[in-house]
Amino acid sequence: MVNTVNTRELVLDILLAIEKGEDFSHKLIKGTLDKYDYLERKDKAFIKRIVEGTLERRMYLDFVLNAFSNTPVNKMKPLIRCLMRMSAYQVLFMDQVPDRAVCNEAVKLAAKRKFVNLKGFVNGVLRKLIDSKEHLPMPDRANLADYLSITYSMPEWLVDKWLDELGAEVTEQMLQKFLEVSPVTVRIKSGVSAEDKESLLNQMKEQGIEVTAHPYLPYAYTISHLEGMHQVPGFSQGLIAVQDVSSMLAVEAAGIRAGDLVLDVCAAPGGKAMLAAEKTGPEGLVIARDISDMKVSFIEENAGRMCLDQIRVQVQDATVLDETMIGKADVVIADLPCSGLGIIAKKRDIKYNVTQESLVELRELQRQILDVVSQYVKPGGTLLYSTCTVNPMENEDNRTYILQELGFEAVNIDTQLPEALCSETTREGYLQLIPSVHETDGFFISVFRRK
Repeated sequence: MVNTVNTRELVLDILLAIEKGEDFSHKLIKGTLDKYDYLERKDKAFIKRIVEGTLERRMYLDFVLNAFSNTPVNKMKPLIRCLMRMSAYQVLFMDQVPDRAVCNEAVKLAAKRKFVNLKGFVNGVLRKLIDSKEHLPMPDRANLADYLSITYSMPEWLVDKWLDELGAEVTEQMLQKFLEVSPVTVRIKSGVSAEDKESLLNQMKEQGIEVTAHPYLPYAYTISHLEGMHQVPGFSQGLIAVQDVSSMLAVEAAGIRAGDLVLDVCAAPGGKAMLAAEKTGPEGLVIARDISDMKVSFIEENAGRMCLDQIRVQVQDATVLDETMIGKADVVIADLPCSGLGIIAKKRDIKYNVTQESLVELRELQRQILDVVSQYVKPGGTLLYSTCTVNPMENEDNRTYILQELGFEAVNIDTQLPEALCSETTREGYLQLIPSVHETDGFFISVFRRK
């Protein structure tokens, strides 16, 4: 077993790799936990929580540390900066870890990593933080954008953007939601009998997995207190798929029928394609495409596990026209690359990497893809455009583009959605899901019919 010092050193190395931009945090965490697979469950959970929490609360941690340090956080050596952030996170957000232990281990790590001369600095700042943790400085709420930015560790330009678009109350509720733990959402495969479904749910509960029925869809559940999906009853047998309810709702809104030809143009890892295949039945066909062999391999793995033979998986760049598919598809699913601002709770790197310029670039890419893939819809067929973001530039603006430029009309989607989600916008063919307002990720769904 790796001792506490080494466990914290693994955390430090992951944070340093994130700081250097080596990869996304979830991939770096997985790589470390796979490499040290012999670690006990509690040690793995400890590593994951500190890395994710430090990244999630980074701007707030910097604000607090700057109150006790003569050297601003952004001027510290990268290793010391990461060490101070992870230590501050433990002190402020992990009550089960003794403050003295956090401070002592940070000093030891500084020395071990060749910063002996900064042991006193590390010790001094952390001691001040510990002594003052019940009376920490707070940003001034009079400047609401600055207050929300620091309190919820969100770049101020994004806060300003959402304040303008959503208002103060919804924005703050959404920012708070982003800091909460996101449960795993699953669906039970179509065709599983009521008796077998009840048996699966009982098996989960017997293993200590907490299972809660989702209010929007009868086959959707949130689960927690699990070690990994492969241990969940029914997963390896292809009876359960991991998928957020927002993604399920998008497929529901498309109104896919038995026997349809469905083309999913950016399908990895395959959640929508698999649910679409269950709706077309064996007499239908779902063509699931993505841009690379690696992405396609994820779709193949999931479709194989779910035993969905009506899925055909292909490598295809969505920006390149496939003339053989023009006017052939009953339904085209265009869940396109986006800023991901609706899933910040699950992918914490997003908020630090997105820029105003990148939002404009993404909208142009989305329209480039829509110009191509909209041609695959047959007359009278359906186009589903969706994103996992909360950004009108990528959502409502592109909806207007589809209606005005691509020869489509809006479709009332009230009959395809739960009554609780129906509104004036769903009658007009679209739905913006917002974390805290809805019990899903942030997600945009819009449905069109080719004239």
